[in-house]
Amino acid sequence: QNLMQCTAFATADEYHLGNLCHDLTSHGYVEITSLPRDAANVLVIGTEKSAKEDDPGMIFFFREGAVVFWNVEEKSMKNIMRVLEQHEIQPYEVALVHWENEEMNYRIGEGQSKLHKGEILINSELDTDEVVLQKFAFSNALCLSVKLAIWESLLDNFVESIQSIPEILKSRRKVKLSHADVMQKIGELFALRHRINLSSDLLITPDFYWDREKLEELYDKTCQFLNINRRVKVMNEKLQHCMELTDLMRNHLNEKHALRLEWMIVILITIEVGFFPPTLSY
Repeated sequence: QNLMQCTAFATADEYHLGNLCHDLTSHGYVEITSLPRDAANVLVIGTEKSAKEDDPGMIFFFREGAVVFWNVEEKSMKNIMRVLEQHEIQPYEVALVHWENEEMNYRIGEGQSKLHKGEILINSELDTDEVVLQKFAFSNALCLSVKLAIWESLLDNFVESIQSIPEILKSRRKVKLSHADVMQKIGELFALRHRINLSSDLLITPDFYWDREKLEELYDKTCQFLNINRRVKVMNEKLQHCMELTDLMRNHLNEKHALRLEWMIVILITIEVGFFPPTLSY
């Protein structure tokens, strides 16, 4: 059995797919246009520079900022990543991108296409268009996994930045965060929560699969293997804990601000009484 490799990276918040397509085709790559129209927000590119001869090289670019390579030689992969850099919106750190990648082995063989024990089988009897569709389904799940890995890393960094605060509050020491700092932290949390729960397909199966049962099965099985639902649940629990902590910090600062205002009023009244002592009338 001749195993090939499928590799996924999340490199940015979003891609300019139109400009990317034009740039890649000018470099000699070929756009594959056989996907149905409702498979929106994805660009599929073919390359002759495959790592092994058993299967043509193929790349899926998802508008959400993830790319999945199928049997592409390493040199070509690096060249494509360099072109991709020019079309990224809010790119991630290079070290983080390569650390949080996802790799799977796959092969072309007899039998129904499936994911089994972490290895993908693509049915050798499928025509080219069907192969592209099935690779799209697998790639879609891999895209979610690497995007989620980036967000998990961002949340871990956030947790690390505030993990000392409960102990500081417990020991009645001063929290060295201004009201603006706390509001910024709250904004970061809401933005991350929005990405996970509202602007991605992490919680629901995309509409594309509703009338394509075989593809939906491949997509769901891959999501299960990559623990997408469990990871989202853990992230939301962490987000909820962080929200409670930042709310506590905000309330703490609001109380301090209110107390400071009360003291200022008392001092102003004292000054006024000192300058204008009460007169006794007979």
